Amino acid sequence: MHEPTAIVRLIGVYDADHTLRGELSYWVGARFGTRHCSLCEITHGTFGPTKQWRECQSASAAPFDTFHRDDQPGATRALNEPYPFVAVETPAATIRLLTAADLAGCSGSLDAMNALIEAALADRNLTWPEPNSAPAA
Repeated sequence: MHEPTAIVRLIGVYDADHTLRGELSYWVGARFGTRHCSLCEITHGTFGPTKQWRECQSASAAPFDTFHRDDQPGATRALNEPYPFVAVETPAATIRLLTAADLAGCSGSLDAMNALIEAALADRNLTWPEPNSAPAA
């Protein structure tokens, strides 16, 4: 068995566009039940990111960056995944970690998504990066 690989970052891609028109269209559609993004449901409340999500991002051992369909990095665009999804960037590649179906199964729970991320990392022999050690005083 090969050594585990430390991840560089997690990347979430929402099923929405980042433009003002895209954001407004999604917000209105979500309120009327015509638009849905299970990643948005996990990370956002009515008017923006939840406190729980912001705390999760700041406490993460690796960055967890989120993008929209139209502003995502080329590496995640090349995965050609149905939206939303979560990918992981390693030193060698960017790979799908959680599918749209995985995220839908979380039913809006950040804890459920985090548990799926942990299991998916373990399945792929990926680890969180080691914390930077502070220089000796």
